Amino acid sequence: MADCCENKSCAIEALKKRQSGTLKIVLGINAVMFFVVFAAGLLAASTALMSDSLDNLGDALTYALSLYVVSRSDKEKAKVALFKGGLILVAGLFVLGQVIYRLFEPTVPVFGTMGGIGLLALTANSICLALLWKHRNEDINMSSVWECSRNDIISNIAVIVAAVGVWLFQSGWPDLVVGLALSLLLINSSRRIFNGAWQHYTTGLFRN
Repeated sequence: MADCCENKSCAIEALKKRQSGTLKIVLGINAVMFFVVFAAGLLAASTALMSDSLDNLGDALTYALSLYVVSRSDKEKAKVALFKGGLILVAGLFVLGQVIYRLFEPTVPVFGTMGGIGLLALTANSICLALLWKHRNEDINMSSVWECSRNDIISNIAVIVAAVGVWLFQSGWPDLVVGLALSLLLINSSRRIFNGAWQHYTTGLFRN
């Protein structure tokens, strides 16, 4: 009898187990960071931090959905990827709404909280990115997860830059500019995920 590792179905099953293990870890990290960053965003009155927290929430939901489809067909993975794109789009539009609100109700965020939490979030999401690196090209499911994780790193760096800007200028404008940039990043990311998932869904070349 051929060794299990020489069997294609066995190799696929091993891949699914590795994906599941990684997704459980990054799901836990993002769920915790959502509560931490959201609370800090409220305390610091920072649009950038609020957008970052919503990104973490969206990622936690995305990873949960990704766990659901790890052992399912490519067609199911494409459907869930479309839903993930929708979640990211909603987050982007919410942040855009927060930016517009702050234009009429301006505040100066607490730059120390912004910077400290930004660094903490960057550390957490760097761990997630490192864990997901090896899975980024495996299938449409993990590809969309990788997209989310990469956005997290960009968002965290942007929050830190915004904190420095608030400190230098003693103004809320850097926070609003970064919040706007992050909302556009999320909206553009949702577009890419939609395009990739729709391509996979419409080709009809699905594996079970």
